[in-house]
Amino acid sequence: MGGIALYSLCAADGVRHYSPHVWKAILALRHKGLEFDLRPVSFADIPRIAGGGFDSVPVLDDRGHRLGDSFGIALHLEAAHSGPSLFPGAGQQALARLVEHHCDTVLNPPLSVIVVRRMHDMMDPPDQAHFRAARQRRFGASVEELAARSAGEAAHFPEKLALMRRILTGQDWVAGEAPGFADHILFGTLQWHRICMGAPLLTAKDPVEQWFRRCAAHYAIPLASG
Repeated sequence: MGGIALYSLCAADGVRHYSPHVWKAILALRHKGLEFDLRPVSFADIPRIAGGGFDSVPVLDDRGHRLGDSFGIALHLEAAHSGPSLFPGAGQQALARLVEHHCDTVLNPPLSVIVVRRMHDMMDPPDQAHFRAARQRRFGASVEELAARSAGEAAHFPEKLALMRRILTGQDWVAGEAPGFADHILFGTLQWHRICMGAPLLTAKDPVEQWFRRCAAHYAIPLASG
């Protein structure tokens, strides 16, 4: 059956993995101390992953057990593998769900606009065509029209992190005394921006930026630049 494979959308260079949801799974696998093969795919490749049946990434192939959805992957890893818990303490799954909802509804929509031009330009031409059509359906606007709003969204984005900033002002990790999947979810969202833009969105003194750097160091994730 082989080992563990994680399928990920990737830039045309085959190096920059930009999906926030894939990054949740990457950190969850590293948290468990598991070796895995990170396999880059294009949008066109997704329906063919592991014999078909998937329409988005991440997709995890754990020695023949295949599943998608980053939260589902975390639950599987927690049940199937030893190592540090992804949900360290009572109420941690509920906390992770809350952070996921906050990211999906408050943080990810403006980030979709902030990174849209750079994200598009990272892709190869077939993925660019897919991305353009998907953004037109979702937002009713072209990549260029969305990109014109990027600077305005970026200027106001730090305000949207008020809840996470308040949590991280009093503790080192979103999950509390130790990192957990709640941290991985927020990291995935901010790493999406960092990979696409190559620069931090927050000041060095911001508690959320300090946490982001701490999280990257903890999981040996190089900080993207350029």
